[in-house]
Amino acid sequence: MQFLLAFVVVGPLIGAAAALLPAPPGLKGKSPDQAVLRHGVTVTGAVLAAAIALAIGFDLPQALDPARAGETPTNPSRMQATTDISWIPALDVRIHLGIDGISLPLLVMTALLTFLCALYSYFKMPAGPSPKAFVALLLVLESGMLATFAVLDLLLFFLAFEMVLIPMYFLIARWGGDQRQSSAWKFILYTLLGSVVMLLGLLLIGLNSGTFDMVALATDNGRGLTTSVQVIAVLAIGLGLAVKTPMWPLHSWLPDAHTAAPTVGSVLLAGVLLKMGTYGFVRLVLPIAPDGMRTFAPYLAAFAVAGIIYGSLACLALTRKGAKGDLKRLIAYSSVGHMGFVLLGIASMTPTGINGALFANIGHGLITGLLFFLVGALKDRYGTADLDTLAGATGAALYGRAPRLGGLLAFAAVASLGLPGLAGFWGEMLTMFGAFDPAEGLSRPAFLTFMAIAGIGTLLTAAYLLVVVRRVCMGVPQESPEPIADVQSYEFAAWTPLVALTVLAGLWPAVLLGLTDPAVQQLLAGGKS
Repeated sequence: MQFLLAFVVVGPLIGAAAALLPAPPGLKGKSPDQAVLRHGVTVTGAVLAAAIALAIGFDLPQALDPARAGETPTNPSRMQATTDISWIPALDVRIHLGIDGISLPLLVMTALLTFLCALYSYFKMPAGPSPKAFVALLLVLESGMLATFAVLDLLLFFLAFEMVLIPMYFLIARWGGDQRQSSAWKFILYTLLGSVVMLLGLLLIGLNSGTFDMVALATDNGRGLTTSVQVIAVLAIGLGLAVKTPMWPLHSWLPDAHTAAPTVGSVLLAGVLLKMGTYGFVRLVLPIAPDGMRTFAPYLAAFAVAGIIYGSLACLALTRKGAKGDLKRLIAYSSVGHMGFVLLGIASMTPTGINGALFANIGHGLITGLLFFLVGALKDRYGTADLDTLAGATGAALYGRAPRLGGLLAFAAVASLGLPGLAGFWGEMLTMFGAFDPAEGLSRPAFLTFMAIAGIGTLLTAAYLLVVVRRVCMGVPQESPEPIADVQSYEFAAWTPLVALTVLAGLWPAVLLGLTDPAVQQLLAGGKS
């Protein structure tokens, strides 16, 4: 298990270095470009296999494993597959890796989405420079994303958190679409400025507590930090995490980055990078500085519901005829709203709300990843993602022209609006349940108000997504419409796992909640089972 986790984190880096080397004669094939793209699929596939093996070997709770009914109850809240090696003794910084019920689902989802992106790129490489650089950057990005969910040291967390910025910047700037340079600069400047403030908060905690070990700090549960230190630390760390999440009003980099990014860049940006911010709130802020978090929780919830309403209204504005709304931009704004539900659940500081936030993270990653794949496919076929152009005068009639593609787009849309039985439903419902009865010390009337506003947001979300389905999928085709290719075999291979997992998580939420709940309970109890 230790080796598997180390391979998951380091393997993509080794693969990135190998991608830049000349391919061995027997592996070049007919095209060197295809050889390096095949290398990317192989490395990400091996990492995904290792992540799945980690999940299989994970010490599951007894409730999910009937075969072990007679054994002593197990606890997925404790860290497993741990590696703990001294790195910088003077600062007590350690190479400390481990997974629990909170980080494991995110780790597996990250490995899956990166593999699907590599597979999709093998058949549909975005226009741009050398595939060697593309594959190397994709693998470096994967390593940084996976390390963020696996490291258990504050400074290592910061390094992994920042490691993703450079490869994502180049993926947008070199392989993106219109306005890619300005969008890439906006992305990196916003996130770097937030990260500088976050680093100050991390150093404040580490120097005042005498350790950077996240497990030890979570077990101490803030007892070694004064309330004033906790408040300052939460403000600094929270600002950095809020930019990455992104929380309204620190979200303005996101629509531009998504609109300009290539399809696989958008998938990973929405599916994984946004989750790194909310994961930081759960892993760092909640257990390490609970008093500081309690101070800012009402404000976090207020910004969260403001983001829910703002994101939905922005999407509704983009769906209007004549608004020239870009579908990729619309989905980016929808992410602001969906991540608002995640932040609302975290702000409730209750097991129900935090479990809902973690579930919503996974659901959003699967559904929005599928949506960006589908919009990328539409853009490839039509040459644009502009909603007015796609809909035309009487509707794009995607159901009639490409029925499988139209059906998948409608499925992803209803999953994103939170249809019961699909993955988007449980996260939003549980986060609102958490707001209904927040943690002790938080104002219940205020959180009831936040819950009501979030409920209005669900109605607005349904409105704009159904308008998108009506305008793109329905309508009467022109007399002699240009032929449109339906779902291709490689698209089917890349999208089917996301569809299947969206249905599985919606019909059997206990698979995920059984992992996260014991870890959340221990996290809120200060490391005590």
